[in-house]
Amino acid sequence: MFEPRLAIASLSGESDAEWATQVAPHIGCAFLGGIALDSATRDAAREMVDRDRTEFLPADPIDFIDEQLAALDDADMRAGFNVRSATLEPIAKAAETCANHDALLEINAHCRQEEMCAVGAGQSLLCDGDRLCEQVTTAAGAGADVSVKIRTEVEGVDLPSLARRLADTGADALHVDAMDSEPVVREVAEAAPDAFLVANNGVRDRATAHEYLEYGADAVSVGRPSDNPTVLRRVREAVDEWFAATGGAESRSEVSPDA
Repeated sequence: MFEPRLAIASLSGESDAEWATQVAPHIGCAFLGGIALDSATRDAAREMVDRDRTEFLPADPIDFIDEQLAALDDADMRAGFNVRSATLEPIAKAAETCANHDALLEINAHCRQEEMCAVGAGQSLLCDGDRLCEQVTTAAGAGADVSVKIRTEVEGVDLPSLARRLADTGADALHVDAMDSEPVVREVAEAAPDAFLVANNGVRDRATAHEYLEYGADAVSVGRPSDNPTVLRRVREAVDEWFAATGGAESRSEVSPDA
């Protein structure tokens, strides 16, 4: 999916091509966005801005995706774009645009802001697996490699079972925000072994990176300190060390996080 096995995770209104370019030497993938695609999610994003959230609200979100990805076409990393939508047609357009740049289309089933959930996007999709799978099918049908950003600790959601459904539907990657339930990463890895698993939350150093890789993650991502080269350099060294020691992802479970 990408090498090295370190990504930076989207931060709404902050993660653009310039953000990714500044730390490109340390990473294998940058998830830009998130961006609201349709009228419902754009209205929700405006409400979020009104209460001092930061959001991307370009005149045309598809043109914005295309311009941002074009700026990274020659970068030595893979790009992805995290998107939020309550409807399918904009997802297909965004996925086609991502495919044109060999970028991942990342469906956001992660945002827990009330405005976004109220219109049927973000975290609310975790509670409606049928709709989330429809979004995956739509994106995959448009030719993009598809990632789904999901999170643990959502009441009533069996995340490993949902992960299996998403992989069976066509998700190529699962980007898991582990919250404070890091061992769930292992359950997701076991439930969806064919999906490329990116683990997120609290990745800052060797210990945190190796913990997720021990649980079965194929890569890790850094969120809030994604603009901090010192943190990224430290995590990159830890990831490279892990895969050098294991000889590849297939044997990573044989090595303890403290090896």
